[in-house]
Amino acid sequence: MTIDIQLNPAQREAVEHPRGPVLVLAGAGSGKTRVLTARLAHLIRAHRIAPNKIMAVTFTNRAAEEMRRRVAELLGGEPAGLWIGTFHSLFARLLRREGHLLGFTPDFTIYDEDDRLEVVKRLLERHGYNPKSYPPRLIASLISSAKNRLLSPSDLESRQDDPMAKVAGEIYRALNQALASANAMDFDDLLLHPLTLFERHPERLAHYQRRFASILVDEFQDTNRAQYLLVRQLAAAQRDIFVVGDDDQSIYSWRGAEVRNMLEFQQDFPDATLVRLEQNYRSTPRILAVANEVISGNRARLGKTLFTTRPGGEKVAVVAAADERDEAEWVARELRERSASDGYAFSEMAVLYRTNAQSRAFEEAFRRAGIPHRVVGTVSFYQRREVRDVIAYLRLIVNPADDEAFLRAIQVPRRGIGLASLGALQAAAQKWKRPLLEAAAIADRIGDLRPLAKEAFMKFAAMIERFRQKARTAAPAVLIEELLGELDYESYLAEEGPDGIERIENIRELVAGAAEWAEAEHDPEDPASLLQRFLTTAALATSEENVGGDPEGVTLLTVHSAKGLEWPIVVVAGLEDGLFPLSRAMETEEGAEEERRLCYVAITRARDRLYLTWARSRRRGGQLLPGRPSRFLEALPAQEIEERRTGGIFGGEWTRRPLAAAWVVSGESLPEEHSQDAPRYVKGERVRHRHFGSGTILGLSGYGRQLKVVVEFDDESVGVKQLLVAHAGLQRDWDGA
Repeated sequence: MTIDIQLNPAQREAVEHPRGPVLVLAGAGSGKTRVLTARLAHLIRAHRIAPNKIMAVTFTNRAAEEMRRRVAELLGGEPAGLWIGTFHSLFARLLRREGHLLGFTPDFTIYDEDDRLEVVKRLLERHGYNPKSYPPRLIASLISSAKNRLLSPSDLESRQDDPMAKVAGEIYRALNQALASANAMDFDDLLLHPLTLFERHPERLAHYQRRFASILVDEFQDTNRAQYLLVRQLAAAQRDIFVVGDDDQSIYSWRGAEVRNMLEFQQDFPDATLVRLEQNYRSTPRILAVANEVISGNRARLGKTLFTTRPGGEKVAVVAAADERDEAEWVARELRERSASDGYAFSEMAVLYRTNAQSRAFEEAFRRAGIPHRVVGTVSFYQRREVRDVIAYLRLIVNPADDEAFLRAIQVPRRGIGLASLGALQAAAQKWKRPLLEAAAIADRIGDLRPLAKEAFMKFAAMIERFRQKARTAAPAVLIEELLGELDYESYLAEEGPDGIERIENIRELVAGAAEWAEAEHDPEDPASLLQRFLTTAALATSEENVGGDPEGVTLLTVHSAKGLEWPIVVVAGLEDGLFPLSRAMETEEGAEEERRLCYVAITRARDRLYLTWARSRRRGGQLLPGRPSRFLEALPAQEIEERRTGGIFGGEWTRRPLAAAWVVSGESLPEEHSQDAPRYVKGERVRHRHFGSGTILGLSGYGRQLKVVVEFDDESVGVKQLLVAHAGLQRDWDGA
């Protein structure tokens, strides 16, 4: 008995294949969920396998619920007893039953990452390690990575050439003991303990091998080593395993995913049938041509070529912008025009980027343009933890009576001030009826405080006072840069490992945003300081953002967050070497191939219209740096793309040299080096600003990063402005000279 569902020949081959190992190579938009659910229903109806003898593994709870719903629709009722869910949920279920064999009771606790981090902190302290030298979050990350790769504490401890790994191994061993004593497991243990169970108690493995007559795995390319070994062991006896995945969409190596699991599947199951799903039901032929060409640059892949029966479609637009603000404003105008002329709803559009820090420019451009939008996979830019930390300092500098800002700032970075010391300070401030900052300045009068805590409070208060004096004249961007240097804040964030790198980018983006804001701020009647006005702007931007933003608006998200989603109109922004692909990823062949897969994922999110944008310059780390088009753009088939530029680019058309695949502007190559300190302007010189237009330099002051120019712009409504050269993005106005 077959399932009543419409399938193409390749899909039907997969669904109705005789029982046995099957690897379904499912390209983007090829209907893999339809195939997986139809196969599951086919096993129950045609092969008469009881639902409680089937294990179906997904990577998200939402995917599990969707699969359960679709199977119920196909069968006309809920398949009772079906083991369907994520790896973690299914093996937690198994451990509730079998954990007593490993010393756990059925009511064991599952620790999340924050719980584990607190245990790691206590263990480091107990073992006498300085948290500054051995950051708890980094140690916890090393332990998690080791667990994902099935490394033992001894494996880490034996690495004599790596002191950090050696300490991580010691804490790893202590963590296992602490979790066992607490009758607890962390997320990684939910996969490791079943492997230990099956190794120590092979009769239990044999039981579950008999129990599960058929195993299905979704998103197989995202499995880590432990996950693959689990399903391989469970399927070893009956050998009825059906895995669906796309090696070209394996983008989670940083979470332990190993794309080689797909390549090894055929070695471990040499009689496995490979079915390729290459017909795409999502994108236009031109979008698929671009995607196929980009991914063809990877060597470690099983190989497939997407095709579609959809007709035509518009060419893929490759858009060159002056900088990130120009890029965002051009995108805002283009999406508004598409909405007005073609009838697309804003909810049918998405902007994808490589790092979360890039969302700020788009959030602000869309807000200025009145375009509804929402940020997915993260909070609004000004709500991000590291941004809020810095904003807390700025609030306290502006308003010493802001006790909430004090409580946040005093603890980041840590100064050896604990909750007890804070409690003593709060009690004294309440008794004296003074703000916390004032109390901190005279902390030596608080008898209950340790000498080190008194000193830390007083140093903090003195630092805030110094910056209060600086804030009277310094531009917000300069003040923030000096504050970050004083706090050594980037080093503090770097201790967090991979997550810290992205947080550093967000902080640098805050500096860039403050510089942009100052350029446009010109209200001479406002009595508030520049810093105070900047904070008001930031606060209003935060309050206007609902949680998640407007569900009817344009979706803003990273490429990682976009996997599995699709929209009629997609913009992939920031396609510059060093950003997409990330420079650090290009240091290894594996990293380069994953970046290319990320690009492939981004491109294949689009159904009808695709824009690929890049900027000639971009603010990174508080500096305006030159940008080169991503090497991924070099692979694009010329007949499928149209080159466009924004109105913010001056000095000629952007063209592509067909032989070298390099990009130039009117014969002027992008500079190899860019020094913000070099004297580049003189009094009387004509310059052009991307927003204010042309003008004449009246004077210069300062030097290095604080070099400023006073420009009288031709537009009388703009007038005279003082600009920081490091952030202004000025160009020589050859036409107006």
